[in-house]
Amino acid sequence: MSFSKDRIIEIAMRQSAIDAGCEARDFMRAENITVISAADRRARKYLELPFDCNLISYGSNIVASVGEGYVRRVSEYISRFSIEKCFETPGLYVLNDAFLTEGLRACFMAEYFLPDSDELSVFDCGFELRVLEKGEFDALYTDEWSNALCKKRRELDMLCVGAYDGERLIGLAGCSADCDSMWQIGIDVLPAYRRHGVASALTSHLAAETFKRGKVPFYCAAWSNIASVRNAINCGFRPAWVELTYKSIGFTDSLNSGEK
Repeated sequence: MSFSKDRIIEIAMRQSAIDAGCEARDFMRAENITVISAADRRARKYLELPFDCNLISYGSNIVASVGEGYVRRVSEYISRFSIEKCFETPGLYVLNDAFLTEGLRACFMAEYFLPDSDELSVFDCGFELRVLEKGEFDALYTDEWSNALCKKRRELDMLCVGAYDGERLIGLAGCSADCDSMWQIGIDVLPAYRRHGVASALTSHLAAETFKRGKVPFYCAAWSNIASVRNAINCGFRPAWVELTYKSIGFTDSLNSGEK
């Protein structure tokens, strides 16, 4: 199954529309919009819906998916600043301060990457690469492979590619079926084997294997995770959309204390 650049972005926007509770075409509008968030069984499995506030931008505008009680304040915020300022300090402090009285604050800030079908490359790294099908990586749900695999949602993990130095696993990329059409890639490489092209080899091979199965691979990274962003770009992934999610203060405090 072939995936053109236009088809890949169309699939991603359709999924974002399901997640946000809007139409895919809303991400291409010139003006910002605010919609009411609602639960949807087709949404990405790790999302907790409905949102209190989630800002999404594919570059043309902002779609804000919010709880009913927050429509006015969020609409005022996204109309006050440019797109980029809404997602960065000092602008986001305005919305953050307004939400503190509601027990909410900015939590997740993520950049999402999609493969460019004209730029996607498959790399080797000098180590043996093995494709691991479901059932072949059951013993790998350990801390060192916690980015590649998710113990809490292990039923969603579909496929892995491992790098081996002899019989020792030194790197692992895994993808989870977070929604029907798109699988998310996560990766771990042992510290001693980093900067040797292992991450790029694993990511690129897993992306190719994902396409073979009729799914679109996607990749998420914090903007400050330079190593992860470089890996995505090196493999032919390109920035596609960004999200800013507000969560309860209790939730963010639990993340900082290691409870989540």
